[in-house]
Amino acid sequence: MTMKTTKTVRTNLLHQRAGALLGAALILAGLLAAGNTSAQTAKNDLAISLTAKKVVTQADGKEKLVAADRAFPGEVIQYDALYVNQSAKPLTSVAPTLPIPNGMVFVAASASPAPTEASLDGKKFERLPIVRKVTMPNGEEKEIEVPATEYRALRWKAGDLAAGGKTTVTARTKLVPVSNQ
Repeated sequence: MTMKTTKTVRTNLLHQRAGALLGAALILAGLLAAGNTSAQTAKNDLAISLTAKKVVTQADGKEKLVAADRAFPGEVIQYDALYVNQSAKPLTSVAPTLPIPNGMVFVAASASPAPTEASLDGKKFERLPIVRKVTMPNGEEKEIEVPATEYRALRWKAGDLAAGGKTTVTARTKLVPVSNQ
């Protein structure tokens, strides 16, 4: 299935570390793979629009979203992805997916609506919360919840999208500081 991508990508964020350009293109590529709709979906039925804004805390403590021309370590970026069914028929099994770019970490509990799945490698998705088995010093195996900062992609189960219908997903990421290794 081919999906149309609108030209609403409004970001050119830079990271100070070589090779760590914030990928609106990377995110968009992930969004394109996200449309998980039925095989009968016609060409260009699902339009995807992505915006990235920097989250700035003002003097009064309120948050403000501003243009994300550049980002520096520790800053938070909010991604909003709008999915629009441009066809005259409903789309089925729409599953928006948002990759977390290299150099960024997902800010726990920042997504709206809450995603239903996440991936630790960008390929295999698991229901949330993701858990892993660890062996304790005493040899006992224990399941622990994987920190949200390890997620490499998020997925929502939007279900069916009516003709002309829209759905938006939002998530925040934080630019990780460059380590002095």
